[in-house]
Amino acid sequence: MRFASLGSGSEGNALLIESSDGIRVTRVLVDCGFGRREAERRLRGAGIEPGQLDAILVTHEHADHIGGVFRLARAHGIPVHLTHGTLRAAAAMPDAAGEVEPLLRVFDSHAHFDCAGLRIEPVPVPHDAREPVQYVIDDGRRRLGVLTDLGQGTPYVVRALARLDALVLECNHDGQLLADNPRYPPVLKRRIAGAWGHLDNREAARILASIDRSRLRTVVAAHLSRHNNRPELAREALASALEPGADEMIRVADQDRGVDWIAV
Repeated sequence: MRFASLGSGSEGNALLIESSDGIRVTRVLVDCGFGRREAERRLRGAGIEPGQLDAILVTHEHADHIGGVFRLARAHGIPVHLTHGTLRAAAAMPDAAGEVEPLLRVFDSHAHFDCAGLRIEPVPVPHDAREPVQYVIDDGRRRLGVLTDLGQGTPYVVRALARLDALVLECNHDGQLLADNPRYPPVLKRRIAGAWGHLDNREAARILASIDRSRLRTVVAAHLSRHNNRPELAREALASALEPGADEMIRVADQDRGVDWIAV
């Protein structure tokens, strides 16, 4: 298994995952918050044609995650997997999910399912969306966790992330930078920092310290705010949760370049 971020942040998110069993190659995209043409450009930059995707897994209905999903799916006939709540919320959007209804695959947020040979384990999370989930993707040899867009790490979330080989983990903001930011009104600050908002560096580090890391070899800090965080702060926080010398496993995904292919 390998994965690459096509871009991560409030302006758009997409994570590309590829697995091969020696006979079949499976490729899935987690979210697509970029317009269709931009998503196609970023996919091709990673060496993948859009038509090679087997599925798109959606985490929730916020535009930076779902904004380009249905147009990309419609253009290339890609199945879209999402929860019932996300589908209901997306139905009211201008680029309605109803236009790709034959491609939609609704799943139970508390039950794993098969997707093109991959075991997909949804992880319900606290976030201000209709029925948000994150994912653990298991190809039978390696396990990749994707955990962004949640306000706090619940005991359920921590248990779900056991024995991962790699983890993409939200480090949205530094608490002090957010509090001191004059550009953000108080109501927005409360939403971001609240229990249904986004992970700050300290909470991300707490989650990382709490999970079973016996197999963990790679951690990617993701969904960093341009205005309320800095890569070195996210890296320092995550390193504090790891054993001495293990900080070499940390990478940081950014909005413009994402992160290049990483073997799991």
